[in-house]
Amino acid sequence: MKNKLLLLLVSLIVLSSCTKDNSNSSSNYKIENQQATGSSAYDILSDDTYKSLVIELVYVEGFAPTAAALNNFQNFLNDRIYKPDGITIETRAIASPGESPYTTKEIAAIEDKNRTLYNSENQIAVWMFFADGESDQNDENSVVLGTAYRNTSFVIYEETIHGYSDSRYEPNRGTLESTVINHEFGHILGLTNLGTAMTEDHEDPEHDKHCDVESCLMYWAAESSSSLGNLFNAGTVPQLDPKCLADLQANGGK
Repeated sequence: MKNKLLLLLVSLIVLSSCTKDNSNSSSNYKIENQQATGSSAYDILSDDTYKSLVIELVYVEGFAPTAAALNNFQNFLNDRIYKPDGITIETRAIASPGESPYTTKEIAAIEDKNRTLYNSENQIAVWMFFADGESDQNDENSVVLGTAYRNTSFVIYEETIHGYSDSRYEPNRGTLESTVINHEFGHILGLTNLGTAMTEDHEDPEHDKHCDVESCLMYWAAESSSSLGNLFNAGTVPQLDPKCLADLQANGGK
């Protein structure tokens, strides 16, 4: 499943579409990090198997996320995930792959070439890539801001975010980045009904794998331009509503 975060030219629309690595059998362990989106939600949320989480954040030179977005993301992880040995984000830059516009297959190939951290005995790893180009799914009506495409992998189209932030009538870049990052990681955590079971039915019947609560981070149009001013002028990032929180808590999270 391709989980995508779409920014409509008229309205910003959110759509979206483990566990070990060692030198003896690295190919097998890599396969465990290449499963369906949401399928490792319990392993990420709980401390039953993995006591720590590492985020391998790789960005194309010139397209690093803001410090504010990374701080917000770290807080989001700490608030939702049980990892007694800690949650860390390791950051590095790479040269441009030069393939924009990117297909999801090309994004996955970039990961396969550059990813170095996979699950180990006590630590689960997630790959997070900030691209220097746009998605091949962009058209004259919508552009993709992010995609969660594997159980421990997601991409943020940072160049596109640059084009829709920090100008007059546009959201602050850190706020927009935070919204996209947290939303896509919400899909990694199995929301909504994407590997984390619902404690009560709240999946939007018209927008698969999204919450039907309009104020929720996982609502399909949480960042729509119809509410852009109300949301981003206040400098706020949407939060998970009680129904999504209940789902995560029932699946091993906080």
